[in-house]
Parts: sequence; structure tokens; C-alpha cells
Amino acid sequence: MPPQAGTSVGAARRLLARAFAAHGLEAAPLEARLLVAHALRLDHAGLIAAEAAALTAPDCARIAALARRRLQREPVSRILGEKEFFSLTFALSPDVLVPRPETEILVETALQALTPRQGPRMADLGTGSGAILLSVLHARSDASGVGTDRSEAALQVAQHNAVRLHLGDRAAFLACDFASALGGPFDLLVSNPPYVARRDLPTLALEVRDHDPPLALDGGPDGLAAYRQIAADAFRLLAPGGHLLVELGAGQAGAVGVLFARTGLVQAAPPRVDLCGIPRVLDLLRPP
Repeated sequence: MPPQAGTSVGAARRLLARAFAAHGLEAAPLEARLLVAHALRLDHAGLIAAEAAALTAPDCARIAALARRRLQREPVSRILGEKEFFSLTFALSPDVLVPRPETEILVETALQALTPRQGPRMADLGTGSGAILLSVLHARSDASGVGTDRSEAALQVAQHNAVRLHLGDRAAFLACDFASALGGPFDLLVSNPPYVARRDLPTLALEVRDHDPPLALDGGPDGLAAYRQIAADAFRLLAPGGHLLVELGAGQAGAVGVLFARTGLVQAAPPRVDLCGIPRVLDLLRPP
């Protein structure tokens, strides 16, 4: 039941939260708050201040439309058109993956790898929204980098985010298949490549399966196709002592480690694990 004209903002928010919870959405109260605020063009403080205000018929129509989208399992971040990642806000489009919290581990590891270097140069292979590259550049004002992607539409989103974050002078973007058109040397290569085995795509959560771009998910028959492509170029692109960091899918650490070991790269440290204990980031080094 959508809210009716005259319903208070607070009552509408609670109504949405109950509907979302009834449909099994785990973060129902938070998502209801975000969508009501978005429909009414209010920030968090404004939403609190308007708690007792009465909704108009157009207000109710906007809230109902957003609620329908969420109940059809469209992620809230896609409805809002943006996602917070590493304390920055990134614009989204249907052409880019929604940045995941676990990918922040990749950014943290990248910043650690760059600690001893001055004016480092990096590349983000399969950059999507640019979240990884731009988060590192934002934290390291002396760094510069390039993001690559097979999707021209994704690169437009990444470029837009670079301008929004005032990083356009240190970030460049190039259409190519991972690293195929790049020349080195780079101090750091990073990638969150597509790593879902093709047979597993139908089993993904609806928010992912139906709304993330297939190009950013499909890792080929065994989920390792993108890692093989990156491995073909990684050694030549890395400066001696440079690092390659790749995000991993569950259970892939061993196979991916073996794949890169054949190229002459060595593991710089054990894989970094996420909050669920899953090995999530592999840190590989080109020996000095």
C-alpha cells in the first residue's frame, strides 16, 4: 500500500520499511529512509526536520515509484544514481559495477604498497566507475594513473567521476582490453576483474544478476579468463619492485596465485581476507 496524500513523512518512511522487511530486504529501515529522502530531495538532517510534515500527492507518487523499483530488486545505489566508496561518492550508470565494500580492501592494500614510493604511477585495469583508481589518487596527491575498460560508456562515467572529485588532471582513461594497449613502467597495477564462472551467473542475487553489467561479472567458463589476460601483460608493465593487486572471488586464491607465479611475479604477502574470512586481495610483486 503506497502512502496517501496527507500522510506524514515519518509515517511514510515506516510504511516503506515494513513493506521492504516483508519482502526480505535486510536493510529495510535504512533503505526506506534513503528512498524517502531521495524522493523528497532532502538530506538526512532535512528528513528528520520534516518528520511530521504532510506529504502531497506528487510526493506520494515519487515515493511509490521508487519503492516499486526496490521491490523489483533494483539496488538502492542504482536508484539513487550514486554510491559511497572509501568515503567518496561515485556516480553510477547501468554500464558500471556498483563498488562493493570488500573492494575497499584493495584500495587499502594499494596505499600500503605505494607508501615508500614518490610520485607513483598506477593503472586500474577494468576501471568501471573509476572507484579504485580515484580513491587511491584522492589519498595520494603525488600519484597519477590511467584507468582502462572495454566499455566506452563505463569510461565516460569514470571520467565524470574524476572531474567531480577534482582529479581530472591526474587521471587518464583508455579504451582497451585490460592492459593490452598500455605501456609501462607502472609502480602499481590494480584490478577488480570479472571473476564469476559463467555457469554461476544465474545463481547470483537478483540485485547483481539483473542490474550489474554482464561484462563486469562474466569471468568465462572457470572464472579465471580475465586473470589470464592480465597475466599476459603484468610483468612487462610493472617496474622492478612494482606491485600487482587483484581482487579475488571466493575460492580463487590458489588458482590465481599459480597463474601469476608462472609469469615471474611472486606473492608479496598472504592474501588479504575480507570480514567473512574470504581471501579477497592478492598482492603480487615483480622482484627488484
